[in-house]
Amino acid sequence: MNAGRPSSAMTSDQPQLRKLAIVPAYNEQGMVGRVVREISRQASEFDVLVIDDGSTDGTAAEAEANGAVVLRHPFNVGIGGAMQTGFKYALRQGYDVAAQVDGDGQHKPAYLEELVAKLRTSGDEADMVCGSRFRGDPGYKVPFGRRIGNLIFSIVLTAIIRQRITDPTSGFRMTNRRGIELFARDYPHDYPEVEAILMLHAHRLRIHEVPVRMNARGFGRSSIDYPRSAYYMAKVLLALFIGLFRRRPMPVDVPADDPEGEPVAPGAAISGAGGLPRGR
Repeated sequence: MNAGRPSSAMTSDQPQLRKLAIVPAYNEQGMVGRVVREISRQASEFDVLVIDDGSTDGTAAEAEANGAVVLRHPFNVGIGGAMQTGFKYALRQGYDVAAQVDGDGQHKPAYLEELVAKLRTSGDEADMVCGSRFRGDPGYKVPFGRRIGNLIFSIVLTAIIRQRITDPTSGFRMTNRRGIELFARDYPHDYPEVEAILMLHAHRLRIHEVPVRMNARGFGRSSIDYPRSAYYMAKVLLALFIGLFRRRPMPVDVPADDPEGEPVAPGAAISGAGGLPRGR
């Protein structure tokens, strides 16, 4: 694969699909505008929705200025809550595909169409496609602690779902309508990437990994530092084993005019550029 670009195996024969890039962002004023521009330039078929998760800086203003629709949480609820807000919006607005592109600039939007090509949208391959840093060259030096944690989660998940998962902590992922319906109803909070894979397996939705390269974090710093790494791993492993036994709601396609489909998040506000659907 070319060092800076995805392969040419992309899909352009499904223009009828409505595609949404969900960008969760918390205090990413210095990077979110660039992320929105890059999505618009490299994956122009995707509408862009930024979830401003209670930022105290100019994240929302930067996203709006660069053409994104913005949903604002009144306070920080974490990555899982931010993504569930995005999935609720995608469900209500009738999107067929929803992708997560983090607001810190690590994910390369040029891969989005390659992920679409691997996604099950009409009965072929997968219900979720994840970009894996560990099926090739990650593109940057992944910290040793993160590699160890990722390896542990990979071994555990692979044993549980009986499918090799190389990068369970990757947030660069995409799901079809079935995944949107599931995650709009039920999505893990805190650090959800690992548990979300278990949820998909529990509902018999299929997962596929695509090799991708990522950028080093472009602005700010990760919420998971070395002192928190052990706690994070223990917490996620516990959540995985609890998740094996907990009851899960079935995904439900909520009609747009159903009152249950109206709220996106308690107290959330919506704004954005013209041409994209707006909340009521």
